[in-house]
Amino acid sequence: MADDVPPVFDVCVVGSANLDLVATVERLPGAGETVPGTSYAEYPGGKGLNQAVAAARAGASVAFVGALGSDAAGDVLRGVMADDGIDASHVATASVATGRALIGVSSAGENSIIVVAGANGTVTGEELPASKVLLVQLEVPLAAVELALATARASGAVTVLNPAPAAALGADILQWCDIVVPNQHEVELLGGVAHLLALGARAVVVTLGADGAALHTAEGVTHIDPFDVTPVDTTGAGDTFSGSLCARLAAGDVLPDALRFASAAGALCTTKAGAVPSIPHRADVEALLSGG
Repeated sequence: MADDVPPVFDVCVVGSANLDLVATVERLPGAGETVPGTSYAEYPGGKGLNQAVAAARAGASVAFVGALGSDAAGDVLRGVMADDGIDASHVATASVATGRALIGVSSAGENSIIVVAGANGTVTGEELPASKVLLVQLEVPLAAVELALATARASGAVTVLNPAPAAALGADILQWCDIVVPNQHEVELLGGVAHLLALGARAVVVTLGADGAALHTAEGVTHIDPFDVTPVDTTGAGDTFSGSLCARLAAGDVLPDALRFASAAGALCTTKAGAVPSIPHRADVEALLSGG
């Protein structure tokens, strides 16, 4: 029967889900320094959850593969997935606490982040639901990242890696990636753009913050222009870029068009505080793209 056929999601995200504990300060402290905070708040976050929410708000059907603790923070994050229509049937309940991120945000909108993996460290990447696009990052074990990428590639999905937090990776993981989305610092840890293309990536998208992004393929380099906004908090902007990119790829956009949408979404994310609360919806991104 048709009802027995598992759904094929537009985007599957394998990754982390955290509760973000955010303190705002006039300026971020240096080593060994204590500075007074001006406010405190708790927000849902984690690179994986941020990316899943971004893909969902960009219009994709999304499945999330991860792990949460059996605690109040886990309940909050499950609620976020439900609110954004994200399938959480592959989210495991771990025997350790839900992940946390301790975030300082300066008055200039810059941030400093400490991540405690908690339940995210138990993610395996097994029992992957079918999807058009798979998106992974590095806040879960590398073995889970490799398994998810290899499984998705074998099923015909487009595989996208956001290699953050920054880490040196070998060919055992990079060989499975169709698109790699590092920032300008992470790309050097991965051996450079030419190395990634030689391993088989069809595209490397280097994000450049306020300068936009650069799309590298075998045919050359294309610059993706930034959008002029006034930043309030940059937390989650890169994740919004990656999740929105995957949503548009699943919708059939060619890569340059998908990247322009992702650039607009990432820019809008910086105009509000918090990670998940600041991720824009498709209509808002399209308004910015049209000059509205």
